[in-house]
Amino acid sequence: MILVLGTAALIWWGGAFAGFGRVVRVLLLIVLFFAVVSIHLVLPPESGLRQATGGSAALWLILGGCGIVAGGYARLVAALRARAQPKEQTVTQKTGTFSETELNRYARHIVLREIGGPGQKKLKQARVLVIGAGGLGAPALQYLAAAGVGTIGVIDDDEVENANLQRQVIHRDADIGVPKVFSAKAAMEAQNPNVEVKPYHRRLNEEIAAELFAEYDVILDGTDNFETRYLANRIAVNLGKPLISGALSQWEGQLSVFHPGAGGPCYQCIFPEAPAPGLAPSCSEAGVIGPLPGVIGSMMAVETIKQITGAGAVLRAEMLIYDGLYGETRKIRLAPRADCPVCGNG
Repeated sequence: MILVLGTAALIWWGGAFAGFGRVVRVLLLIVLFFAVVSIHLVLPPESGLRQATGGSAALWLILGGCGIVAGGYARLVAALRARAQPKEQTVTQKTGTFSETELNRYARHIVLREIGGPGQKKLKQARVLVIGAGGLGAPALQYLAAAGVGTIGVIDDDEVENANLQRQVIHRDADIGVPKVFSAKAAMEAQNPNVEVKPYHRRLNEEIAAELFAEYDVILDGTDNFETRYLANRIAVNLGKPLISGALSQWEGQLSVFHPGAGGPCYQCIFPEAPAPGLAPSCSEAGVIGPLPGVIGSMMAVETIKQITGAGAVLRAEMLIYDGLYGETRKIRLAPRADCPVCGNG
């Protein structure tokens, strides 16, 4: 057996030193393998040549099978790594539902077992509406566009202000005075021209909410007022749409997925009524650390991707609370209320 292994080593490394290509050396190893197996199948058991090469063909067949599996795995890994490498030029030739450029762009998603090609296709076919292009909306919009969500709607009636730029990183100094939805659209399309961005420069209200929500699969609530939050929750529940909601205050943020149709409470189950004035001050009143919206907004994008692709478990019937000041994260369980006026008997 040592003789055979020594011969194989000589073929591989000696052949490389002699200038033989990889394919030639692999073919020589295959010839050697079949020659050894043939010896064990043809010669009698007491043959000295059989004894010198291991005594049984079973061992060599096992080694050969392991070699095939290892070689196949190595080729698969090499192919995935090659796919993940960025290319200098843009290739417009289509391959199925994705261009080669898109396949390269989303390669890190495609190699994830929980997403893969089918999950990336779901993202491309998905339609997501983001309410608010401010602190929470900015990172959520950027990462949804980068992830390849096919159609992204954004509704906001504000314009970019200088005070926004400390945390609303999708906007730039040159965008001051520009409606946030148009500033966000330009940034998202510059980052990923393969997505469609639909801006709505107006405030979400009762007149348009139902018709607008019906066009989308998932709703993200990144607003900073309870009136809009209750409206978004009510319409999302009525239409059976999952609502991914985030909130901020100073150093702390929270995040949950409200989807009573799939189990769990709605937003109004947890917050039955708006707090009294002064108990929940806005960011302009209480302040907020700049990166905090990026943390929570990015988490909202993660939950959206999970909701669309079916990967993992979304934060349904749970609320994640992040404390940036002390670096703590915790989750609490949420339960629906039977007397909820939106999703219960109330």
